[in-house]
Amino acid sequence: MAELRSLRGTHPAMLSGAGLGLRRALLEDLLDFDGTAPDFLELAPENWIGVGGRYGSLLETAAERFDFVAHGLSLNIGGVRPLDRRLLGDIRTFLERFDCSIYSEHLSFCADDGNLYELLPLAFTDDMVKHVAARVRQVQEFMGRELVLENSSYYLVPEQHMTESAFIAAVLDEADCGLLLDVNNVIVNSVNHGYDASAFIQELPAERLRYLHIAGHRIESDGFRIDTHAADVGDEAWQLLDTVYAHFGPVPTVLERDSAFPPLTDLMGEVEHIRCKQRLAQMSSRGND
Repeated sequence: MAELRSLRGTHPAMLSGAGLGLRRALLEDLLDFDGTAPDFLELAPENWIGVGGRYGSLLETAAERFDFVAHGLSLNIGGVRPLDRRLLGDIRTFLERFDCSIYSEHLSFCADDGNLYELLPLAFTDDMVKHVAARVRQVQEFMGRELVLENSSYYLVPEQHMTESAFIAAVLDEADCGLLLDVNNVIVNSVNHGYDASAFIQELPAERLRYLHIAGHRIESDGFRIDTHAADVGDEAWQLLDTVYAHFGPVPTVLERDSAFPPLTDLMGEVEHIRCKQRLAQMSSRGND
């Protein structure tokens, strides 16, 4: 594992600032945008592997202008089927070709006989910790790099012997991997399952944190939250982002938007809002030194 460890901390340290999740619907406008650009872009490799033609050319152009972070959709890290080595090979080639600084995935399962096209929840148990960690170690060995896991939104827990934060921390420790903290998912889960979002943040291991997600969600009439990535970032998420920065520092942060896209200027306004909060957090940190 010496080679793997030598790669850790090299690329993530290069990542900074405020990024944007790259979607095909945004690509052309982003390349034509004459305002302040994102500091980096995050994209799902599965959506771009093997893409040629016009979109392939546009992606090459984007790669010349932006640093890329890869956020996978199909690894099925919590599933029971054997890991898809062909997919892993394709992703490894993609990461190397586009010099992606980080490869992250979801702490969930998404496949059985085939892809289920949903990110489904895991049991919060010791057995699941060991199961997921073993699969993470396989991926890291195959890739020769750290895998970074995202806390997922969920609407039920199949079985629960520990808190969500304890489960996440145990997986990260057992697997020796990184954390992608999704601030929006913390809001959704804390409201739906009745826990304190700020306390949850403080229970996570700071040394594992690599970067953040922030996004919008839908609030039902009864207050239940649905993770959609199809709305502007809400006040609760912005406030929790301040809490995260106060606790961990101005960690690199990606704005996610999957549908119902507003004009790019509006999205970039949210990216700039992230930057402003990062600057304030940095100034506050210096003032406390």
